[in-house]
Amino acid sequence: MNKRFNFKKFIPKKRSIETPGIEDSSPPPLRLKRPGLKQTSLIAVLFIASFLIGNLTARAVHSMEAAAIQPASDNWGLSFPEKGKTPVGNATIDELKQYDAYYAADTDEKVIYLTFDCGYENGNTAPILDALKKHNVSAAFFVVGTFVDSNPDLIKRMVDEGHIVGNHTYHHPDMSKISTSEAFSKELTDVESRYEQITGQPMHKFYRPPQGKYSTDNLQMAKDLGYKTFFWSLAYVDWYQDKQPTKEEAFDKLLGRIHPGAIVLLHSTSKTNAAILDELLTKWEEMGYTFKTIDQISSSADCKCDSTQDCQQNCQCGCQQSPEKKSGN
Repeated sequence: MNKRFNFKKFIPKKRSIETPGIEDSSPPPLRLKRPGLKQTSLIAVLFIASFLIGNLTARAVHSMEAAAIQPASDNWGLSFPEKGKTPVGNATIDELKQYDAYYAADTDEKVIYLTFDCGYENGNTAPILDALKKHNVSAAFFVVGTFVDSNPDLIKRMVDEGHIVGNHTYHHPDMSKISTSEAFSKELTDVESRYEQITGQPMHKFYRPPQGKYSTDNLQMAKDLGYKTFFWSLAYVDWYQDKQPTKEEAFDKLLGRIHPGAIVLLHSTSKTNAAILDELLTKWEEMGYTFKTIDQISSSADCKCDSTQDCQQNCQCGCQQSPEKKSGN
């Protein structure tokens, strides 16, 4: 026992960092054991690194799969590869359809769906309504809560003259940043409540995201609330009050890029729009275009009928027979 006890006195102090139990008869430990320690450490490091890389790779794959199903928030945008044809949007007509969302009608018919965004009132809405009335054209006005609160007479006039009043949210926020159904719903229902107080009737459940900012979560939330979402296939920069487009600039875009089934977005705050709308409607009519309201595009999107009678009785979609039936195939 004493030999075992006194044996530790012969172990060099610098070896106290080594693993306990190394015997004195072992090969020189400071030279031969350190490579083993490094090797062990290296294996441990490689193991940890492999684990972390595998974990991160799995997460990356999962994220990519989720991204394919659930894209991040985006701004609605368009490109116009061919004059007179439906532009290319961030999503296709069919992709949006699963969320009851639209940016154009899938048609060759020369029809326009005219819409206005109303963020505030600066004296231009009344002349816009005058021009629409002159041409017997019904449009959709997407209003924010402050517009409804401040302009009840204009809201009543829109309704009385056969226009649709849609929901542009109460505070005009970036809706793609709203992650809860409760907060999303409140932005819409607050406008609904105020509209119903003024008009005595429920609001159309038609929604336009402020600034065209959206996510697929938002589109699903709107659908769950019974809303249909409307983007646009034709618009131009008409909202800067200190830099209004000229008549020529407006016509260049609004006549040059018009196409069958277009959902046109104009701002009711634009002095240019108020000044040119009468002439613009005339020019579109001279090009062979007629006008429909967005409730017709939403109700006819999935409607294919065997006959005009079936369409009148069942579809309520403007009696658009399917191409297959029209051709007799």
